[in-house]
Amino acid sequence: MRAEALKGHLDGLLLAALEDGPRHGYAVKEALRDATEGRIDLPTGTVYPALHRLERAGLITGSWSVVGGRRRRSYELTTDGRAALGGERANWQEFATAITAALRARPWPSTG
Repeated sequence: MRAEALKGHLDGLLLAALEDGPRHGYAVKEALRDATEGRIDLPTGTVYPALHRLERAGLITGSWSVVGGRRRRSYELTTDGRAALGGERANWQEFATAITAALRARPWPSTG
């Protein structure tokens, strides 16, 4: 999928990847790739800055841990993040409905 198609939807996608519970940054990327059957495989250079931005906005919270001798940061949704995810889903449904209607083949001028 082209990166341009994701503009404006990245936050919602990342929030959805965290809905099931905390994940470290790379696991967020993997969850999104798995959920889309490989159609969306974001570069880490896109994921981490977006996670940091979502954390600054209070939509996710991060915490450090040590796994296998390496530090890694895990993220989870906040209450505000869960509410934002609900809003992102509603906005997506409205957008998808409008685009589907616009792309549907139909005679012009409309007869009804």
